[in-house]
Amino acid sequence: APAMPAAGARCAGLRRRLPVLRWLPRYSLAWLQLDLMAGLTVGLTVVPQALAYAEVAGLPLQYGLYSSFMGCFVYCFLGTAKDVTLGPTAIMSLLVSSYAFHEPIYAILLTFLSGCIQLAMGLLHLGFLLDFISCPVIKGFTSAASITISFNQVKNILGLQGIPRQFFLQVYETLRRIGETRAGDAVLGLACLAVLAGLRAMKSRLPRAACMESLVARLSYLIVWTSATARNALVVLFAGLVAYSFQVMGSQPLTLTGSIPQGLPAFQLPRFSMAVPNGTIPFRSMVEDMGVGLAVVPLMGLLETVAIAKAFASQNDYRIDPNQELLALGFANVLGSFVSSYPITGSFGRTAVNAQSGVCTPAGGLVTGALVLLSLAYLTSLFYYIPKAALAAVIISAVVPMFDAGIFRTLWRVKRLDLVPLCVTFLLCFWEVQYGIVAGVLVSGILLLYSIARPPIKVSEGDVLLVQLGSSLHFPAMECLRDAVCSHALAASPPRSVVLDCCHISSIDYTVVVGLAELRQELRKHGLSLAFCSLQDPVLKVLLSADLEGFQHFPSREEAERCGGAEAGGGGTAPFTSTSESLLLPT
Repeated sequence: APAMPAAGARCAGLRRRLPVLRWLPRYSLAWLQLDLMAGLTVGLTVVPQALAYAEVAGLPLQYGLYSSFMGCFVYCFLGTAKDVTLGPTAIMSLLVSSYAFHEPIYAILLTFLSGCIQLAMGLLHLGFLLDFISCPVIKGFTSAASITISFNQVKNILGLQGIPRQFFLQVYETLRRIGETRAGDAVLGLACLAVLAGLRAMKSRLPRAACMESLVARLSYLIVWTSATARNALVVLFAGLVAYSFQVMGSQPLTLTGSIPQGLPAFQLPRFSMAVPNGTIPFRSMVEDMGVGLAVVPLMGLLETVAIAKAFASQNDYRIDPNQELLALGFANVLGSFVSSYPITGSFGRTAVNAQSGVCTPAGGLVTGALVLLSLAYLTSLFYYIPKAALAAVIISAVVPMFDAGIFRTLWRVKRLDLVPLCVTFLLCFWEVQYGIVAGVLVSGILLLYSIARPPIKVSEGDVLLVQLGSSLHFPAMECLRDAVCSHALAASPPRSVVLDCCHISSIDYTVVVGLAELRQELRKHGLSLAFCSLQDPVLKVLLSADLEGFQHFPSREEAERCGGAEAGGGGTAPFTSTSESLLLPT
């Protein structure tokens, strides 16, 4: 009999670590049809985006496709959210361009090390570290990234060559050389942007299909919805046909993507050193070159994935496990490094497409991954004719919605102090991404610590001085509390004894206990006393264990005021002491 519960516990643990076992036994033909449609739709989106994001990462375009299939396969077995799709994203591509130095070997090694770090964090249940990255920091980073990535593509829209990647130099050089704009690239790029914006707007204004009764209306809805959802693929296909037509006619006014190696990437270990003309860069030097990127890339990858998974889980009424998401992302990056992938994470845009397509399980990712593999195996020769201006339009269309102009107005109304980490992150990200993120986290941490060290203190004057903290009491706040109590107690006429209302204090440490003992001694020198009321059980146990001399506790605030007032009225400025056996706790 005892073996049955043990077996059940093992099965539950296995289902928790291998989420595919939760839905696979219940898989049905109806789910297969919806997953197949969703996977194909996402695949039509990911292929052109992968080519475009590789450009953002500063890598050859084939690496975008190399990064687009392994995450789909791994997440099918280990992911906890049915809608999430893993692959290259604009944010991660921007980070890779900063830390991989446009070298595929660096990018692949960064993928492997990031995956190892994410796996370790998942096994150690360190997903809570994300809670220390505040929303203003995230908004500042994504808004700055939206501007940086968009402007980085302006050179391709205008057909300019040799523009530096550093943002400020990029702005200067682009404006200086704007007279060299190639008319063909500019016209095509702006036309693609207009079409993408129009299709996006069309999709957002579509009525719900359930409201349509006639067959013609439903068919029209399906055509418009499919065109709007697969707009990236349609625009790239159209632009490629235009470029091919010019090529056939013998003139080419467009800048083309060029040759992309055909075939699947080799399955091999990432390289832990890199040959250069005058020697070899060893593994240790490569790690030192990546520096803070080994912390930023894994954390930002996890942040994107968990935030997206939580957003869609709340909409569809299911729960996710952040630590399991860490394991899935870690395995996807580690295995991805074996097929020359650069770091991947959850994609909000493609996840939204997946959800809107009616996906039922993570099995839709198998279809998406298979479509990417087919593209690598058979379609890369056709990618030669894709104009760079069209890919630039796809990127700009994808990242412009990331800029949240309303967040500045919202924070001004809600809490103006939150504008500080937002603006610090936003501005420094234009200089270097890592500086912006680290500075924003540090500023947020300082503001958090300041609120802990300077909690709101409410002082009510009566026969006794009632002091109430608006939040919990930690050791950095002890000096602030001591100054506030002494200044009010001694400045009162006549000086008054103090009751500390502890209703908001759930725990205290040794430094706080020592500080309270010193505060009591200081008040005692002036003939005053210190008592406590509304102590929670954990705090009461600590204070009793500390064996404070003359420790007094009143069960409630009202009783403290009544007893203190009665004694103060009878004895003038004499310190109040508890005369009731029930009110005086022995030490």
